[in-house]
Amino acid sequence: MDREGKDICESVILIVDDVETNRVILEEIVKSMGCRTVLAENGVQALEEFGRCNPDLVLTDVSMPEMDGHEFCRIIKGNALTRDVPVIFISAFGESEDVVKGFSLGGNDYIVKPFIPEVVQARVKLHLSLHAAAKEISENNRRLRKSVQEQVLQIEQERKNVLYALANMAAERSSYDREHIVRLQVNCRKLAQSMQFSPLFSEKISDTYVDTIEAAAALCDIGNIGIPPYILQKESALDEEERKLVQSHAEAGAKLLKDLHVTSDFNDFVRISVDMVNYHHENWDGSGYPAQLKGEEIPLSARIAAVADVYCALTEKRSYREAYGRDEALQIMKGESGKKFQPEILQVFCKIARQLS
Repeated sequence: MDREGKDICESVILIVDDVETNRVILEEIVKSMGCRTVLAENGVQALEEFGRCNPDLVLTDVSMPEMDGHEFCRIIKGNALTRDVPVIFISAFGESEDVVKGFSLGGNDYIVKPFIPEVVQARVKLHLSLHAAAKEISENNRRLRKSVQEQVLQIEQERKNVLYALANMAAERSSYDREHIVRLQVNCRKLAQSMQFSPLFSEKISDTYVDTIEAAAALCDIGNIGIPPYILQKESALDEEERKLVQSHAEAGAKLLKDLHVTSDFNDFVRISVDMVNYHHENWDGSGYPAQLKGEEIPLSARIAAVADVYCALTEKRSYREAYGRDEALQIMKGESGKKFQPEILQVFCKIARQLS
């Protein structure tokens, strides 16, 4: 048996008519095609049967008690799960207004009584074939979208891997170890999660935002890849020229990210990363760099990163000093509340101090 014949033989046809004679006649015609039939006397019964049998096509009369064919059609065509099932109206000759209204409600075709078996079979076969073809196209499109999405995700992950590799190289040039990047990510995540419980930030920070903040934090100092190691690792004070060169890492890192050609799905990650990289050295009072942004002019991601970054730096050993303890580091940071840090963010950070990495 060919594919079309197999599809038709496996089809379920829901026949809805309050006149038993009509139901019997249509049932015999449809069964002769090899289809399985389900019968209902009105729209109410038809809806109940519809949920049980999941029909491939509906043959329905228009005028019926309790619920007529038009209302039944309107309901199933208004449901995203059932609207693609074809509906063929059964109409008496001369009831053109009923036919027009049926089409306006989403009906696919009509058959005039008295029934001509060959006409009924031709209409049923046509719409079953169209329905089967539409389902196949829909399934192929679903598979294609899934395949494309998987490829896009793979490409995006490969881009992230490249960026993380560059960030690790930048950290090595600055004499940071891998643990610094991991701690920064963990503490950014914990801070952002805790900020979700603050009325000031709850509407701005979603679970997805928290995930993105964590991923983007690894790139904070990616711009250091272009700064000479001897300057980054210098133990004595930097001169003015060296200081400006070191400060340029923020804009250099942001430009590297902006130059990426990205898909729409990747844009949130890149946008938040750019904000974080470019502005995590801005200060709440406007005294930071590179743009001297002040207060809420500073992107939220950068304000979060600024707090976590300074804490990680203070609690890690550097070539020019020993690491500060947690309480000592937080005390130093409290002295910068309202200057370097947004007070409300620092308050949340201090409350979760025991959870910090």
